Amino acid sequence: MPRYFYYSDIQTFLGESDDQIFGKLAGCDEYDSVRTQKNAWAEEIVVMKKVLDAYKSEPCWIAFEYTIPRIGKRIDVVLLLRERVFVIEFKAGEDEIKHADMDQVLDYALDLKNFHQGSADRMIVPILVPTENDQTSTVCRLSHYDDGIFEPMVANKDSLGDVITKVLQQQLPTINYHVALQDWIRSRYAPTPTIVEAASALYTQHSVVDITRHEAEGEQLQRTTDYVMQVIRETKARKGKSICFVTGVPGAGKTLVGLNVAIQQSEQLTDGKRDLAVYLSGNGPLVAVLTEALARDKKRQEEEKGNTYYITAARREVSQFIQIIHRYRDQMLGKLRTPVRDGKIEIDPAKELRDKNAGYAEVENIAIFDEAQRSWDKEYLAGWLKRKKGFNDFPMSEGEFLIWSLDQRDDWAVIVCLVGGGQEINTGEAGIGEWVRAMNETFPDWKVYISNQLTDKEYAEGQVAEMLAEHKNVVFSPDLHLAVSMRSFRAENLSRMVHYLLEGNAAIVRQIYQQISERYPIVITRNLDVAKAWLKQKSRGSLERYGLLVSSKGYRLKPLAIDVRCKPDTVHWFLDDANDVRSSLFLEDAASEFDVQGLELDWTCLVWDGDFRYTDGGWDYYEFNGGNRWNRIKKSERQAYQLNAYRVLLTRARQGMVICVPEGNSDDATRLPEYYNGTYHYLKSLGFIEI
Repeated sequence: MPRYFYYSDIQTFLGESDDQIFGKLAGCDEYDSVRTQKNAWAEEIVVMKKVLDAYKSEPCWIAFEYTIPRIGKRIDVVLLLRERVFVIEFKAGEDEIKHADMDQVLDYALDLKNFHQGSADRMIVPILVPTENDQTSTVCRLSHYDDGIFEPMVANKDSLGDVITKVLQQQLPTINYHVALQDWIRSRYAPTPTIVEAASALYTQHSVVDITRHEAEGEQLQRTTDYVMQVIRETKARKGKSICFVTGVPGAGKTLVGLNVAIQQSEQLTDGKRDLAVYLSGNGPLVAVLTEALARDKKRQEEEKGNTYYITAARREVSQFIQIIHRYRDQMLGKLRTPVRDGKIEIDPAKELRDKNAGYAEVENIAIFDEAQRSWDKEYLAGWLKRKKGFNDFPMSEGEFLIWSLDQRDDWAVIVCLVGGGQEINTGEAGIGEWVRAMNETFPDWKVYISNQLTDKEYAEGQVAEMLAEHKNVVFSPDLHLAVSMRSFRAENLSRMVHYLLEGNAAIVRQIYQQISERYPIVITRNLDVAKAWLKQKSRGSLERYGLLVSSKGYRLKPLAIDVRCKPDTVHWFLDDANDVRSSLFLEDAASEFDVQGLELDWTCLVWDGDFRYTDGGWDYYEFNGGNRWNRIKKSERQAYQLNAYRVLLTRARQGMVICVPEGNSDDATRLPEYYNGTYHYLKSLGFIEI
């Protein structure tokens, strides 16, 4: 959470012993870095003290291990001297200049220029320091892009001071800087207008079919998007605060609604000012795949025009409006006064500059939280912060804290929660009920917009309306619920069928499947090779995507060459072609519910293990002990996570799926046939065709 491991003015830095400085660095290291990193810190301290002795009488500041707000990248050393920002990347013990290292230090400089308020109007000087290298940059010049960034320079441990001197000899333009140099360290995340415009153009020009498909449901998606945009306009007009819940079946298009709102809102100009929006998700694979898909498409488009284009530039543009939620949360946590007093959190003004509109909140008026049902409950978040961040006695759930964060704005704010019913799949995930509780108990003045159709038990056991009855500002609208599954464009009733399959209601499942079977085939088999052949037969070349899915608790599929401990690289798994062994199309790596939630394939093969078994009495829940037996899962909360994991896995295919339930092995006590037979016979009884 701290933005830096060490920060001080130059006089303090030179006056402290090397051991004192090293101790502060090590004390902030939550990961207890390996010895090579600690040796690097020791060398960096010595080198920087030698360099800065010449400037000991000047106003100057130094930071070690500075994290760029909301971007998450960490810079070895930032030096603030004579209105310049020096970005210094050390490579301790290295004697060669690597192209990747030059790209790395330039990347840091570009991120500061594009996303850091205190750096936007300053000269930024990226310097790479392979400490044992014998080459030194003899020329320092600004980039030809005229963006205030110097071309990356090279120095070693002995010549760094000379390189800095050369830069300081360059004349600065006369500028009234937006943020004083001494306040740079407290400066906030603030994307430049240029990067916002580039992100908008990138998304608008992208063919969204690569991310999520939509056909006849386009009208419904637009209706929901328009409704949310109207909520934003109304909230801004009354200078209020609103929260808007967009719900829907798996694959209904909630993510696409969120992305569309983020971009459409960022394109709105009022008196030359933009009210920014950001799409946030705690789903790392989803963010990574969305970002890479958009970036690759942008690169392809530019190269088709004959332009040279670096994909890192596209990734940077995408990161303006698609971000991982943890960085947003941690940015706000980093502004808090510690320790917590009397069970209440408050801002520490020494940690953040106040903005006239945002106050101490983040720059965006609108925050869109995808998969909001997966936000952590109070107990889990408090325990995690204590273990991982040393932050004790945190008094809020993640949902409540995110609402609190937007509530810090002095003007107006809108939160859009994209919520999937029955999609909580991991310990500590609170569901929509926790957001509703927070609104009732802590934020009664916020206006709540929500669907009037949330009666299914997947949404807070069907008690949403009753929970909101005590809130004074609630608006119900059918436009906020996406009932049609966009993912399964040939089978609008798939989500409903999966619901009843997991409920054990075979009669209704058979009835629904008879209606959709021609458009959405579901077949079953005991043979994985047969299942793989079916996938290849069904897909139409490179136009359609298929892959293997498995529960994260499916530990006894190793005899089938499926090891759930080997996590796929989701970017390669979802986006690369069949020639890459990391691709889903290679049918070698299987993805779990954590890898695929929020994403989809055309055709899937779900390989069903003994962790979720059907018996005469319904479903039994198990987890493998890692050695020689399955242990029954008894806690209802953990059973719900397991049930929801299979709900996710059964709703990832747009066009059809094969379910492979292994035969088992009577000679293997962990894979006995009876662990699998009940499930297979149940699926067969539903009318699914055997192959």
